[in-house]
Amino acid sequence: MRTLARRAATFAGLGLLLYALLFAAAEQLVQRTGHANPLFRIAATREQAVDWLVLGTSHAMPLAFGDTEAAVHRRTGLQLLNLAAPGTGPLYNRFVFEQFLRERRAANLLIVADAFAFYSPAWNEDRFADAKLLARTPYRPAVAAGLWQYVRDDGVSPRALADYTTGFSKINNRDRFRDDHWEGEAQFERTWRPSASAVKKRMAYLYPDGTPDAAMDRYLAELSRVLALARQAGMRVVVVKLPTPAQYRSQLPQEVQFDVALGRVLRAADVPLHDWSTALSEPRFYFDSDHLNREGVNELLARHLLAVLVGTLPRQSRGH
Repeated sequence: MRTLARRAATFAGLGLLLYALLFAAAEQLVQRTGHANPLFRIAATREQAVDWLVLGTSHAMPLAFGDTEAAVHRRTGLQLLNLAAPGTGPLYNRFVFEQFLRERRAANLLIVADAFAFYSPAWNEDRFADAKLLARTPYRPAVAAGLWQYVRDDGVSPRALADYTTGFSKINNRDRFRDDHWEGEAQFERTWRPSASAVKKRMAYLYPDGTPDAAMDRYLAELSRVLALARQAGMRVVVVKLPTPAQYRSQLPQEVQFDVALGRVLRAADVPLHDWSTALSEPRFYFDSDHLNREGVNELLARHLLAVLVGTLPRQSRGH
């Protein structure tokens, strides 16, 4: 029996060693191929402090595509760090923001608000357990500790913590050798051809649970917590709504209701809102149904965003 026990222990030890080696190798690949993951971007930036931090969903990501951040730096001298990621609502944004504040500082915070991100756990609690996101998130004890707190206090699934701490999604990532670029970045130069069916499918994807008031209230409260964190860190905060094509915008459900509720939260926090939803309605400014292409980003910078970044735009505005 003792011999059998020793053999079992040896076998288990070898298995754990092999798994640890696989974890280490997968982690090295994350470091080598990382790019878009917000927690990777925090770890990879050489700047201890930046002028502007950007939070939001994929709509904010084109603001970092190509040489956009470098171009802003050349024109204004400002350093931007974009931590937006696909389908990440205010709960996940708060998590990322907390991780940023552990080791970095920013003078200003730009929040890109999208109504869909405030209506479903799919873009909030559930995002923490997303295998694609976890596969590209570098391992850090502070991130694991933060995840544990969100499991305990905020309804995040324990599976997310288990996956992250064991590296399961990293080890099993089929795209482990590919650079971590969101597929939208490869389309940055293209121009969208309007499609009613594409917009309809997009709406069904973005609003899987409809527009329940309870969800909106819950996630607006999460936004309030982000604003409070920024205030404690001495940061100036600006919230914007980015442009979308007219065809897409016309199909958004309960957008007026969301705008009213968002405005109420921001006024209570004394945070300005710049609504540029209608500023660039033409399809030529987009690479798909709702994401700005290079021409759209350049136009947005020239018309509106640069003025916000350098602090010359009035506190409230609506683009047309």
